Amino acid sequence: MPLSMHTVLFWQEQARRTGHLPLLQHHIRTMTSLAVDSPGLPYLELVVSFVLLVNVLHTYLDVRQLKAIKLPNPPAQLQGLFSKDLYLQSQAYSIDKWWFGLYHGIYSLAETLAVLWFGVLPWAWQQLPKVAPAAVAKFLDNEILHTIAFVLVISLVGTITQLPWSLYSTFVIEERHGFNKQTLGLFIMDTLKSLLLGLVFMPPLIGGFTWILQRAGPWVPIQLWAFFLVVALFFMTIYPVVIAPLFNKFETLPEGTLRTKIEELAGSLKFPLKKLYSMDGSQRSAHSNAYMYGFFNNKRIVLYDTLIKECSDEQVVAVLAHGR
Repeated sequence: MPLSMHTVLFWQEQARRTGHLPLLQHHIRTMTSLAVDSPGLPYLELVVSFVLLVNVLHTYLDVRQLKAIKLPNPPAQLQGLFSKDLYLQSQAYSIDKWWFGLYHGIYSLAETLAVLWFGVLPWAWQQLPKVAPAAVAKFLDNEILHTIAFVLVISLVGTITQLPWSLYSTFVIEERHGFNKQTLGLFIMDTLKSLLLGLVFMPPLIGGFTWILQRAGPWVPIQLWAFFLVVALFFMTIYPVVIAPLFNKFETLPEGTLRTKIEELAGSLKFPLKKLYSMDGSQRSAHSNAYMYGFFNNKRIVLYDTLIKECSDEQVVAVLAHGR
């Protein structure tokens, strides 16, 4: 049975502590038919090359997009739909977002390459039991618990490193163009809620994933597919009733012409609409949006309150029809 990277690292560390590393290396050679100290294929170089190639391709496409964004006038078919001032405002916002995305992408690429090239993740895996409090470290001999702790720490570090970018995007770019309605306090509360949700849901998911890898044989792809299918269905079920209400307030759309038109649209498309909500998106952003979710014959539609306030009934229906 193939060994997972986590299993190899874990037993290497245990063998190093007990002085049985040569014996462990012999067993790994036997089980994998590859010497642990053999370079084999240049996996690191291949992965780094692939990451660079993908980023070059994306940057090329982004540059093409920037040229389109900077066109002095909109396409002829759209020129009569909005004013010149509105077009220039939209263009300025898109350009600011483009440059932010470029700098953020450069940072993310540099971070990814550094983590890969210098072996940060294997190093962090091995260091975690050494730096963890004694009450925690004693549980890290268990590979599943070690993996859970490792992923939680890495996720926390990722949240911290991305925090300046999120703050700049929200309180500089979005604020500059009049879209941000979020206070710093609300931003902090959202971040803390997200961290707590991760602390609740990530351990069982990581534990289940690691448990399957430990015991799976040649059917591991099917087993992991089934596992993630169940996870996806679970989150699709609980998100609208447990997670989303932690961040936004949902109210049933009152009776009126808008509700009637949406129900008529759903009926004409045989869309099994069961519930129709409005959401207080305006407490965070002036952007407008709508989305649909649900299973089988139990579908729901959520409208941002900004969409309802800023658009006519016909425009809201057109947005929903586009989403369909």
